[in-house]
Amino acid sequence: MSLDNLEFLSITDQAQDFPMHYHDTFCIAYVRSGIEQTQLQNQTLLCTAGAISVTHPYEVHTTPVLDKDIGVSFDTLYLSNDVVKFFLNGKTLNFSERVIFDDTLTQLFFQLKEAQEKQDVSITEQYLKNFIQQLSLYSTVSSYHYDDCIRDFNTINCYIENNLTQKISLEDLAKIANINKFSFTRKFRTETGLTPINYLLMKKIMAAKTAIHKNSELTQIAYQYNFTDMAHFSRTFKRYIGISPKVFQDRLIPVLE
Repeated sequence: MSLDNLEFLSITDQAQDFPMHYHDTFCIAYVRSGIEQTQLQNQTLLCTAGAISVTHPYEVHTTPVLDKDIGVSFDTLYLSNDVVKFFLNGKTLNFSERVIFDDTLTQLFFQLKEAQEKQDVSITEQYLKNFIQQLSLYSTVSSYHYDDCIRDFNTINCYIENNLTQKISLEDLAKIANINKFSFTRKFRTETGLTPINYLLMKKIMAAKTAIHKNSELTQIAYQYNFTDMAHFSRTFKRYIGISPKVFQDRLIPVLE
């Protein structure tokens, strides 16, 4: 089994609000200090230090910082739904309990993080299996399809995915949908929770993030995805990821083989 989609990201003293966005993975965050506030479409989560929070794949959310003088520090595990399904015989997890206090789960979280950093594949797989099994105690196991939220816009999404390195306007997207741009914006936001432009920026940043490797030229990536300059790219990257592309690059570890 490939663990390429297993990713940890650590952020310290985050004082900037994240915009509305989603990930195509489970986002499992351990809060080291401060209070993490996550606003979902119908729910607000408050996760204090020592707890773990969970958001589902494709779940639109934002994380406004409650106290910008203090900020919040956390470690996030981005866990692919394919990996979850591998260990659950084709099923996936669905959470109603989103904030979890569990010493065993926390211990497994950091054992998994350490194993991944050491590039120990066999131990990583074992800790990952144990972590998912412990996490499943707080969820139901189902065959839910998390990407249903964008299926109604499959043509639009395919166009965006295939043209991320091109300039795409709101008028271009509305034309594909065969409605005027105002109606398209309203419909898109109602269905997905995001404006088309916010969605496009999010997709560009997530693709650019994947393109960054240890020896990548960041300026080249910025221009590849049609950001006006490095400052614009860095500012937008930090809004969605929480750290600058240079800091992200410096923290990269080799891909598990």
